Amino acid sequence: MDLELRDRVALVVGGRGYIGAAVAETLRREGARVVVASRSADGDDAVAMDTASQESVDAAVARVLEQHGRIDVLVVTAAPAAGTLDPERASDPEQVAAAIDGKALGFLRVANAVLPHQRAAGSGRVVVISGQNAYLAGNVTTSLRNAATSIIAKNLADQVAGTGVAVNVVNPGSVTDEPAAEVQRGAGGESSPQQIADLVAFLASPRSAVSGESVSIAHRVLGQLTI
Repeated sequence: MDLELRDRVALVVGGRGYIGAAVAETLRREGARVVVASRSADGDDAVAMDTASQESVDAAVARVLEQHGRIDVLVVTAAPAAGTLDPERASDPEQVAAAIDGKALGFLRVANAVLPHQRAAGSGRVVVISGQNAYLAGNVTTSLRNAATSIIAKNLADQVAGTGVAVNVVNPGSVTDEPAAEVQRGAGGESSPQQIADLVAFLASPRSAVSGESVSIAHRVLGQLTI
């Protein structure tokens, strides 16, 4: 299938990370002009951005627009790794607030900077990587930061409904280079960065008519029923 991404401009925030690098490379293979945003820019296809700072986000987005004229696709993978969160402080309000800011509000800052330009263009795709912890209790920090990301994305999707712009969430379980076939009860299936990137590429494509969805990659939490 031709995803019709050739020559489209894609901004991948967190594009040097474990998942983000796979997303950036996959979009390049599909013919997109990819700009990677990270805290330190390195090369012509990169821009410096700190998602904790609206000023930094606005400056980075302005630079991409100045250089390329548009941002057809926004993918946000940037967030502190789950391993950096202290499980002993899972219910600590300070850690919870910092985690929500680092993931959900970081996404919101970038989306708020990009969406007006996509709306004006009459087309655009936004995809954010969250996680299946959004479906699970047991850790306030990880549940809330992912659930907040999904809630923000759904609200943004509703705001741009009918404009030609789509906003979606991809929810991995555990991410590993060699995903196991077996799925444990109470857990989601494992996926690889490439599998995630392939799904993101489809959702980033004008061929996709999906918007306002939180899509699980691999098996959604085994034993969970949502009606």
